[in-house]
Amino acid sequence: MRIDLNGKTALVTGSTQGIGRAIAIALADAGARVAINGRSAEKVDATIAEIAGDSRVLIPAPGDVTTQGGADAVLAATGDIDVLVNNLGIFGAEDPLQISDDEWRRYFEVNVLAAARLIRATLPGMTARGWGRVLNIASDSAIVIPAEMIHYGMSKTALLAVSRGFAKAAAGSGVTVNSVLAGPTHTGGVEDFVYQLVDSSLPWDEAQREFMRLHRPQSLLQRLIEPEEIANMVAYLASPLASATTGAAVRVDGGYVDSIVP
Repeated sequence: MRIDLNGKTALVTGSTQGIGRAIAIALADAGARVAINGRSAEKVDATIAEIAGDSRVLIPAPGDVTTQGGADAVLAATGDIDVLVNNLGIFGAEDPLQISDDEWRRYFEVNVLAAARLIRATLPGMTARGWGRVLNIASDSAIVIPAEMIHYGMSKTALLAVSRGFAKAAAGSGVTVNSVLAGPTHTGGVEDFVYQLVDSSLPWDEAQREFMRLHRPQSLLQRLIEPEEIANMVAYLASPLASATTGAAVRVDGGYVDSIVP
């Protein structure tokens, strides 16, 4: 199979690092014109300089998509969007009895409302053109709510509902809307998270194994997923090859969710 996104424009939110960065590279390598997004224009420009090469077409789209003004600036920089990847998200461990109202709201606004805002802005254009892809990066935590991250799990569960609902709104239009259930993934932020939960003096390989053994024993992969492995699934779902997949929550979780259905 050849994934061909030539002639398509993609926006990947939060794409200056981690999973978002890997997704942006995968879409660009498939031929898409990809907008790189982050809050800082300097970080966006630095990322483009770092990953530019070959025939990748990358455009800067800095802005805070958790605000209406920031989202408007990003959309203006990107132009008509064919592939929207709502990757931006926050996470962190916290005693569930200590999570404040403001923190509950912050997780909802960043992890859910920002995605809904961008879908609302881009879906009409996609449906009018008769083709489009919306992909919301969710998490195994949407289904297996972590005791140490209830607020994060809540936000990712809500994102599954957002995806399914907008898929219905796009029914019959040629536009698909899906969630990607990413499992425990190896990023810089996750390394910090792992060391919050295991002995910080351990070398990384040992710390990773200890984290999976103690805190994610359900994983059939028994290791952290690499961002490129998430990106491969996103590139497929963004392509014309995935035309019959919509309204779905597609798992790239290393078998973490104990279920025989997607």
